[in-house]
Amino acid sequence: MTYKVRFVEPDVHYRLIKQEIDSTIQDILAKGDLIYRSHLKEFERNLAAFVGTRYAVGVNSGFHALHLSLIAADIGPGDQIIVPAHTFVACVSAIVHVGAKPTLVDVGKDYNIDSDAVERAITPKTRALMPTHLNGRVCNMDRLIALAEKHSLVIIEDAAQALGATFKGKKAGSFGLTGCFSFYPFKVLGAFGDAGAVTTDSEEIATKIARLRYNGEERETGEYHYHGFSCLMDNLQAAILNVKLRYLPKWLDRRRQVADMYLKGLSGVGDLMLPHFEGDEYSDIYQNYVVRTKRRDELAEYLKNNGVEVLIHWPRPMWEHKGLKLGRHNLPETEAICREVLSLPMNGEIKDENVEYVVETIRRFY
Repeated sequence: MTYKVRFVEPDVHYRLIKQEIDSTIQDILAKGDLIYRSHLKEFERNLAAFVGTRYAVGVNSGFHALHLSLIAADIGPGDQIIVPAHTFVACVSAIVHVGAKPTLVDVGKDYNIDSDAVERAITPKTRALMPTHLNGRVCNMDRLIALAEKHSLVIIEDAAQALGATFKGKKAGSFGLTGCFSFYPFKVLGAFGDAGAVTTDSEEIATKIARLRYNGEERETGEYHYHGFSCLMDNLQAAILNVKLRYLPKWLDRRRQVADMYLKGLSGVGDLMLPHFEGDEYSDIYQNYVVRTKRRDELAEYLKNNGVEVLIHWPRPMWEHKGLKLGRHNLPETEAICREVLSLPMNGEIKDENVEYVVETIRRFY
């Protein structure tokens, strides 16, 4: 289907920085700098500086950022990890793949993990918290850090949707033992394929993850320290991300402008709940602009029929997928969110007239 307003516009995005991207790709291919070259190291330095941590380690996906973080933190069989039920399945899969037990808890009205639910779920077997900063909003890290310190827990941040978002001036990915990022193409900072990274202030953790991502090998010495994985970020993607990182602050500003346009145009319309939450200590980056309505399916169909591409993340609670073997849960907020949320077009390239068209179409629906 051809849409009047697309959810994202990767072709437009590319054309805006085409000259720099093409030049970078040609230079790398001409030199054969494909694996573990200076571009990866430079991107890691720049990403760490942007997030505000001492180290960043490039891997090939957000999943591997989470997976290797758990391994580096010595989390394994018998350990309990508390994770929000309303998140991408990769978070839970990473826990399962190290042999630990995911404990799903409910989320709050801002779609982020409910700190009270976290406190109730802590047991003597709990080893870590894995909060997801969903849709570009950081969790209330004061409360989570206090719980972690009280119970001697590790925090592994799923910051895949929140690069550049802050809580009390501190950026997502800089609160926990590690921060885990995805550079899937449609993230605020996207590769031309898949990629990810881990941020940390721990030299020990950074070194361990850097070895794990490349078969357990210390690249400089050739020594194998343990059995690892093949999940290194390739040098070409690192170079592309390094170009894009320079533009990221401008792109985030544009997302906030678009969010303000939606706020002004949709406030008070029908039963819509908009993703503008209380708290001056938060600075959101709107990876997704998620609205909530009890008429979600009707609205989604109406928008589609009128040329507006929308997405639904995720229409069924995770535990309803029997193949995941997560058991049965009673988490009312997560269940309601799955029935009611809808993501509107949001990207750094969207034109004002397209935002206005989305707003007008929604107002016509109601």
